[in-house]
Amino acid sequence: MSVDRRSVLRGAAAGAAGVGFATVGSVPSLAEATPVSHSQHGPGPFPTHRPFPPLLDDPNGLLALPAGFRYKVVTHAGETKLKSGQPTPSLHDGTAVVDNDHNGYTLIQNHEIGANDPLGVPQIPGTVYDSAVGSAGGCTVISVDKDGRNKGEWVGISGTLTNCAGGPTPWGTWMTCEETESKANGTSRLKDHGYVFEVWADGKTAHPVPLKALGRYAHEALAIDEELTHIYLSEDASGPNGLFYRWSAPRGYKLSSRSYNDLADKDFGTLEAMAILGDDGKPIPDVAYLTSAQLLRPFRVAWVPVADRDGLTVSVRNQFTEGQVTRGKKFEGVYGTRDGVYVVNSFAEGGTADLPADGVPHDGMVWFYNYDAKTIQLVTYFPESAAANKGAEAKYDDYNFDGPDNVTVTPWGSLILAEDGTASSHVLSATPGGPTYAIARNMLNDSEFTGPTFSADGKVLFVNIQTPGITLAITGPWRDYLG
Repeated sequence: MSVDRRSVLRGAAAGAAGVGFATVGSVPSLAEATPVSHSQHGPGPFPTHRPFPPLLDDPNGLLALPAGFRYKVVTHAGETKLKSGQPTPSLHDGTAVVDNDHNGYTLIQNHEIGANDPLGVPQIPGTVYDSAVGSAGGCTVISVDKDGRNKGEWVGISGTLTNCAGGPTPWGTWMTCEETESKANGTSRLKDHGYVFEVWADGKTAHPVPLKALGRYAHEALAIDEELTHIYLSEDASGPNGLFYRWSAPRGYKLSSRSYNDLADKDFGTLEAMAILGDDGKPIPDVAYLTSAQLLRPFRVAWVPVADRDGLTVSVRNQFTEGQVTRGKKFEGVYGTRDGVYVVNSFAEGGTADLPADGVPHDGMVWFYNYDAKTIQLVTYFPESAAANKGAEAKYDDYNFDGPDNVTVTPWGSLILAEDGTASSHVLSATPGGPTYAIARNMLNDSEFTGPTFSADGKVLFVNIQTPGITLAITGPWRDYLG
């Protein structure tokens, strides 16, 4: 989530709720040919669900939720403490539940912080990548019980920069992404940045080694396919717009818990960028040429090799000429399923250099790439709201959505989106090809939501308010509305 017109307030509003309770009232393939009973699932191959009730304002002024749902504050930057005694770092971002047992859940969480921040991730020996950046980005690991109570928090990796999102691995770790292209300068940075790192949740293992095979650019998020042979990655960058990438393993190779050794080699496997092909077989230059008129229409995809994935002299996205690949403003959240992978474009504002002159402004696009069909489909589309983009509060606040960012798939197959828009920020429930409902609203400030992730048992939705940095555990009758 790079800082631009939708930047969040970096100063927290006063009066944040303290730690405690507050009460306020398998994904089907998009190319599936088998008919679906309308009586069970509605008109199409996607799951549908009951509309969520209206949001009720929180008397504590933190989180509006539907009746029957409640939240608990798990961590609060500067207030809760790490096991080492330092305060919880700020700017919570991408998060995953990476394992769970009968005692609770374990979260790994990014902190999107630049160098030497007063509430940066402290450099704990054994976890440090670049000592010169000081207390900066990185990841913390949080142990919680089944009710979301914090049982301890510690550092998983430090000495990295602007850790934005990432993705969980099938073997129970987290791959954290640096959203930067900063290179070593001999003083404030001793090493190049813009890499993916693997982070462990056991409190003992740490290998702060860049996975150079996945490229060096402004990484946002990633997902590993179930065949363990591909990793799909997004790039949030401008001038020119970023790309959507695929890393492919060498023939016969399967990703595993030991793959960080191999992925540290920048020449291991193949890195390619996506090209969405039009009816003439040529790449569509930017996703902004497609609109809701193409909702659910499959487009063929080609993958174009990256020449220098480490971007030694020319950044990766600048290595492609016009007409080779498909660019997009703010490629953000990525989440994989058995059949394919979702990827989000947050917005493309009219009248800016990041929107093609003849492109169509929008306030959010969610795509699904189908592994077998090798096609991509637009499954959710938010048209541009000119009034909302001026920052004015919408009259009908909980119907007007913009700026989807992080995405996750619920245990019942629908989507949860975190808004990074103007005016109010929401957590959204979205059915691909269908309706979107607000399931939470930030009442504290205008900060974005980040890192939505469900516990495997479907009981708890964890989500963050990025600024000042608050992790929330939301419980309630999820199955009634999503199941």
